[in-house]
Amino acid sequence: MTPIRQSRGRGAALASATCALLVTGTVLTGCAEDPNEGTNGVGRLPAAKIQGKTRSAAESAGAVRVHGNVVSGGRTYALDMRLNDDGGDGSVTSEGATFKLLRIGEQLYVKADAEFWTHGSGQGGGKADAAAASKLGGKFVKVPKGDPSYKKFSGFTDKGLLLDGLLTLHGTLATDGHDEEAGVRTIRVTGDKGSGGTLEVSLEGKPYPLRLERA
Repeated sequence: MTPIRQSRGRGAALASATCALLVTGTVLTGCAEDPNEGTNGVGRLPAAKIQGKTRSAAESAGAVRVHGNVVSGGRTYALDMRLNDDGGDGSVTSEGATFKLLRIGEQLYVKADAEFWTHGSGQGGGKADAAAASKLGGKFVKVPKGDPSYKKFSGFTDKGLLLDGLLTLHGTLATDGHDEEAGVRTIRVTGDKGSGGTLEVSLEGKPYPLRLERA
């Protein structure tokens, strides 16, 4: 995927598999033979400290975009979510079916076509007949908090939960050179030489995670 970058605002994004992440902030300029010259300085830190700083930067961001693939319950989901501390909205695709999620506080809504509801992928657990599914198709439907699908889908709208699950490299951490993502200089951190994941961290402005490739 091609990383996307905004010019203003606050944000960071992440996902499992190979994924693009949004990041914004003040950009520092300057380039010299020292690859860390004129940067935010995290490139000079040990790998474990870099990972800690990038987690803190992402968690403190007011808004996050998650764009990429995650695996949950043995199933792969393609996410394109915009999240904040109080909820989020966006789309989720799994097994060829795409549905939209919207959460405001504890209120969760799902929008999908009639086929989604017919096959019981969402609220209703497959008990809704074709007529009911037709009425639900194309509309945002509130998911009761006690419904099993509430926990399943609300996790995709939880900024803190996704960050905790994604910004973790496994194995022995090490830095693995400098790179660039969408015109932003980065320092690469790996877990077990890449078998435990690879993380590109911004050397400009706040040390946001720009690209995460899971093992």
